[in-house]
Amino acid sequence: MDIVVEAVGLKKTYGEFVAVDGIDFEIRRGECFGFLGPNGAGKTTTMRMIYRASPLTDGSLVVLGHEARGGQNDRLIKARIGVVPQEDNLDQELTVRENLSLFCGFYGLRGAAASARVDELLAFADLVAKAGQRVETLSGGMKRRLLIARGLLGRPDLVILDEPTTGLDPRARQILWEKLGALRQRKATLVLTTHYMEEAERLCDRIAIMGQGRIVAVDTPAALIENHAARHVVEVRLGVDGLPPHAADLTELGQRAELLTDRLLIYAAEAEPVIAEVLQRLPDHVSLARRGSLEDVYLNLTGKELTD
Repeated sequence: MDIVVEAVGLKKTYGEFVAVDGIDFEIRRGECFGFLGPNGAGKTTTMRMIYRASPLTDGSLVVLGHEARGGQNDRLIKARIGVVPQEDNLDQELTVRENLSLFCGFYGLRGAAASARVDELLAFADLVAKAGQRVETLSGGMKRRLLIARGLLGRPDLVILDEPTTGLDPRARQILWEKLGALRQRKATLVLTTHYMEEAERLCDRIAIMGQGRIVAVDTPAALIENHAARHVVEVRLGVDGLPPHAADLTELGQRAELLTDRLLIYAAEAEPVIAEVLQRLPDHVSLARRGSLEDVYLNLTGKELTD
């Protein structure tokens, strides 16, 4: 199995601050690999080292067969990577087509070849009807699709997406997920950072969960949930006084339990008997059952919520 990115002991510091703390991971050709974690976990810093926007402080990083440490191979690596940044850095005064045409030159595309590639990507991004409009007139979702199209101009071997759906409404997010799903069907190798659990679970073949600059687990979404959470979770919403003293033994109903400030989480293989017992003991408390999630995995592994 081809390895597109391999990191061993990868570290990035800014003075005394450790942003990435000696992590190991590998990204396989044709997969969508995700970095999941709260802001400040080290996700974006790791991505910036992969696409050579930031030098590494220590460790080894091999990208597309080239050693990244030292920077001697940066041009070779960058030529084969497409980057979709989190920030909107499109030229707002140019049209959609002009934004793409401008970048064609960076990939050696000229004349008819450039025009054909722009047409192909406008169709992929569903922006043909907007090709002549200035970027400043586009919606947030359209701008994100244009950024993805721009990142694909050079037919990259590796596509980096830094929080691609941040700030989008649910409909725009769904459309963008469909586009990224189409890239997966083409066997593109994608690396994405996100703090949306649903996004990571839907798009990624494997996920590295990060916290405080370290990777705390790497696996498929299903395996992470199975190994570090549970199939079902019963949530008991608590009042201002917290969990009533007589209900403390509720924590023993499942495989394990987590008491948060506003709710009790009970992890169990089967939800129905647990929620029935909770309703019997605490009839005045709101309770609900749901399936285990990546947020539960993160809470279990790090002791904090993804939104912290």
